[in-house]
Amino acid sequence: MASNLLIVESPAKAKTLKKYLGADFEVMASYGHVRDLRPKKGAVDPTQNFAMKYEIIEKNAGHLDDILKAIQSCDTLLLATDPDREGEAISWHIYEVAKEKKLLKGKDVHRVVFHEITKTAVQNAVQNPRPLSQDLINAQQARRALDYLVGFNLSPLLWKKIRRGLSAGRVQSPALRMIVEREEEIEKFISQEYWTIEARCAHAKKEFGAKLSILNNEKLKQFDINNEVDAKAATQKLLDDAAGKLLVTSVQKKQRKRNSPAPFTTSTLQQEASRKLGFTTQRTMRTAQQLYEGIDVGQGSIGLITYMRTDSVTLANDAIVEIREFIQRNYGADHLPEAPRVFKTKSKNAQEAHEAIRPTSVSLTPNMIKSYLKPEQFKLYNLIWQRTVACQMNPAIIDGVAVDLTASSGNVFRANGAVTVFPGYLDVYEEGQDDNQDEKETALPAMNEGDKITLKAIVPNQHFTEPPPRYSEATLVKTLEEHGIGRPSTYASIISTLQQREYAELDKKRFKPTDVGRVVNKFLTQFFTTYVDYNFTAKLEDDLDAVSRGEAEWVPLLEHFWQPFKNQVDEIESTVSRKDITQEALDEACPKCTKPLSIRLGKRGRFVGCSGYPECDYTRGLEETASEAPEILEGRTCPKCESPLQVRMGKYGKFIGCTGYPSCKYIEPLEKPKNTEITCPECKKGTLLERKSRFGKPFYACSEYPDCKYAVWNPPMKEACPQCHWPILTLKVTKRRGEEKVCPQKECGFIENISPPAAKEAEE
Repeated sequence: MASNLLIVESPAKAKTLKKYLGADFEVMASYGHVRDLRPKKGAVDPTQNFAMKYEIIEKNAGHLDDILKAIQSCDTLLLATDPDREGEAISWHIYEVAKEKKLLKGKDVHRVVFHEITKTAVQNAVQNPRPLSQDLINAQQARRALDYLVGFNLSPLLWKKIRRGLSAGRVQSPALRMIVEREEEIEKFISQEYWTIEARCAHAKKEFGAKLSILNNEKLKQFDINNEVDAKAATQKLLDDAAGKLLVTSVQKKQRKRNSPAPFTTSTLQQEASRKLGFTTQRTMRTAQQLYEGIDVGQGSIGLITYMRTDSVTLANDAIVEIREFIQRNYGADHLPEAPRVFKTKSKNAQEAHEAIRPTSVSLTPNMIKSYLKPEQFKLYNLIWQRTVACQMNPAIIDGVAVDLTASSGNVFRANGAVTVFPGYLDVYEEGQDDNQDEKETALPAMNEGDKITLKAIVPNQHFTEPPPRYSEATLVKTLEEHGIGRPSTYASIISTLQQREYAELDKKRFKPTDVGRVVNKFLTQFFTTYVDYNFTAKLEDDLDAVSRGEAEWVPLLEHFWQPFKNQVDEIESTVSRKDITQEALDEACPKCTKPLSIRLGKRGRFVGCSGYPECDYTRGLEETASEAPEILEGRTCPKCESPLQVRMGKYGKFIGCTGYPSCKYIEPLEKPKNTEITCPECKKGTLLERKSRFGKPFYACSEYPDCKYAVWNPPMKEACPQCHWPILTLKVTKRRGEEKVCPQKECGFIENISPPAAKEAEE
């Protein structure tokens, strides 16, 4: 057995490190956390200075046993888990278990920290170990205790007051509040009409547009033209006055510099990967972990990027030297600033304990190692590499120009444009944009005062103000960071937790609160206002950071939080009833019994129901009005129980259901599915009908369902497969390949192209 035992978290990392350290080192993986709080009440005892009761995590018990056996045979134990608070805690838990079993007597124990997995960095870290940091351990214990105390006290309360199975968290609850408040803002938004007037011009064989900026000697404001009549009248007058020509009365030029963005932090990497690659935060972090831990790029496994959980924008001096040499060699001296660029973090809460995320060596260009990487690994590595190189390049120099074009006295159009004089860092990288960022300016033809410009048309354009967009993963992470909620290691878990608990769902890559999420948020914001307050949550994160720096004690921090919180829980439990939370009174009488109606929470979401339930069973969908309430179908009875049938509104639209529900659960679609008249190839009895999935996606299924369950996603074709002779083919349309005939039998694999994609799609 080797005399040195080094422990890391990941088996992939262990394999890479073994190569660097040689035969005298045994490298083993803990596979993440080895101990956690007991999942029972009392695991944190506030009466005993918040004593915490831990137990071995069952799924990693075998890995821990192997580590403990190896410790018995080694002389030196090196704890090299990840360089953050959680990594420190994992090392401490392994140390504590080994100490309890009296395995450390006479052994040297050290903490080893490295931020990139390269031979130099790893060997240097092993030669310069440090003790375990009790400050970091205490901060992680305090964080875990807070999360436990909130979860184990709020969750049972949610069960009692709303619904069984719900849970609440210290950090994700403010995030849920953000999503719900944005949705409420959208719902309350009243759209306003306004019009803009655009001149379509041509000059020097180049067409461009200009917007009306001054009308009748008055600077035009957004809502000055707010109806079609005024817009058309102004347009006609301008056309008459201009007589086909506009006069250039002002040309203003201004040169500006556009500096490159800072290298990636965890937050900015997650945001940019969402914008430019369409990655979720979980996918980004999973892929970054793989790049960090090591990938074989032809010369053995090597870590390709530095540690990916960081809020720092600083780069190591040796990395800056390498990047600058690379820029000089590959892009020329004009792209290289005289001095290295230095960045400061914008976040007041940043710890900056690590470097920014960067390639371990910029000489490993993305194209050099593309063949060794999976597609998502290449995309993310390419993004990190480009941003890192760009951050040390000269700014782009852009000539901005604003041209005033006069139609007649007191009526002026303005054209804005920009020309990139020197691309600088834009030769390598350009940031993605959020919804609220302006569109790029276009280039204009050269114009001088006194020039007469050809006017091709004047067009009025109708617009309506729009509500703020729902949060995407990128904008949610950005907002969480701006408020100081969460830390680099928690953004991805916050988002995944909200989705797993079904408090929020992604609709076209935007977060929308579910009905349950709304009710939970209403409960928390109404009765636990302090604990979902953005400033309170951020202050608590600051306090935990102070503990990690050794500036504060963790037990007083927990004491300050615990007693007011526990008092609030006890008060709400005794004074608030279930209906106070799950029901919302409406100023409307039940059409069936005249008692008041209320919005209620059911198994399938919120609905309108009678307060006289169970005596009165009147219900309708939340989106329905009284006039749209369930409609009895005259002359139609349920084929199962002979009760009258009615039209109902469900989660996926209108359907026909039995009035005897819930005793009878018979339903049928409101509209008969379209019959393709193509015989089912499996049962040869029914025909294939066009139906819709629960998510609204069309598919084609046998009319003999449930006796025959044959179905295909793509439209069927009454044509046998020439390869396997299956009775039908399907029509598949893709942007890349156009229309194709495809055999639905996967084992066959027959594909025949019918027509290529449209030109625009082919370009994309």
